[in-house]
Amino acid sequence: MTELPPRRILLIDADAFYVAVARMLDPEGAGRAKLLIVGGSAENRGVVCSASYETRAFGVRSAMPMSRAVRLCPKAMVVPVPPGCGTKSREVRAVLERFTPHVEGASIDEWYLDLGGTEALYGNEPLAETARRIRGAVKSETGISVSIGGGTSKLVAKLAVERAKPHKNPAANGVYVVTPGAELEFMREFALADIPGVGPKTAERLDRHGLRTVPDVLAADMPALVRAVGEREAEWLWERAHGVSESEVAERDVAKQMSRDETFAKDIADDRGLERELLALATRVAADLRGDGLRARTVTVRIRDADFTNRSAGRTLPEAIESDRAVFAVARELLSKLRRARRVPARLLSVAVSNFASEASQPQLVLFEAGAGMTTPIETEKDRAVSRAVDEVRAKLGAKAIRPGAV
Repeated sequence: MTELPPRRILLIDADAFYVAVARMLDPEGAGRAKLLIVGGSAENRGVVCSASYETRAFGVRSAMPMSRAVRLCPKAMVVPVPPGCGTKSREVRAVLERFTPHVEGASIDEWYLDLGGTEALYGNEPLAETARRIRGAVKSETGISVSIGGGTSKLVAKLAVERAKPHKNPAANGVYVVTPGAELEFMREFALADIPGVGPKTAERLDRHGLRTVPDVLAADMPALVRAVGEREAEWLWERAHGVSESEVAERDVAKQMSRDETFAKDIADDRGLERELLALATRVAADLRGDGLRARTVTVRIRDADFTNRSAGRTLPEAIESDRAVFAVARELLSKLRRARRVPARLLSVAVSNFASEASQPQLVLFEAGAGMTTPIETEKDRAVSRAVDEVRAKLGAKAIRPGAV
């Protein structure tokens, strides 16, 4: 039987994407600020969507309350999420699709590529060399700097991209590829908590069994792992420790859905904390919508509980919406529904919008059921007019020209 060649997977990760777009749109303001935070304002208790690498050195991170971020880095410039992020994302994807048709958009600023079968096309050059050419093409044609991780699986590529980031590993110069056969040695460098899917609670449980690092798992036999965590999780953990993941690069029509998700560093148990994370995600998704000139009729919230149970709730509205306030209002009701059904700590939260309509369509007033037969406006003409006006001003005068009120 003929042995299949090793898979050739890349993960392209745009470096501080929202910050980069904000700087492009406002070269005289945000473009000159090394300490830059993108998101809501501190006065309105917004959240951080993205922060420049210089700002992260002060402890600022995505989804952090803006008020805290400003306290950590008081000299930072704060700007709202810029318009056109969706357009810039599509520009990057268009460059990537020239190298392979197998492109999966993991988010607005991350893309998986499967370059299997392209060896002859690129003269059998090493995957790392192809990655460097891709990185150069994206930068020269879109102005966006990307880091690229590569390997024989999406798992290895995901871990490798962190080693590629110039601010973490200057020697890598933006590209880090694990060659076939080197996966095991590469994985030995990681703690189990570094592996996607191993959250804080799972890491704590594994720690109680003396399993803290990948070498700990490699040193244990399968019966011992099964006794510690159960058969299903033991098999999953064994494969990941060896760098094995059969997940395919799934080509999909990015126009069918937009989503943002966040896996928490520590499971969140309280409703207020989850609602704050939800606000960040809903704001980013709404910005993506407007950047692409779209509205969405369907909002879906997905939650992954601490025990890996995945649950979701969605709502399709009679008319499409586009504003931060409206998307968040629907998402908040959906999150409340999920929490009423099962109130346990959560490890991941996601907000997705779908069922799109173009902004050229003529919407009517969207009403939202408020119980006891009552309805209240979920998005008004004023909401839409304000959103469009804000985007127009930012496009003409820069991201700092106007800032949003409370979401």
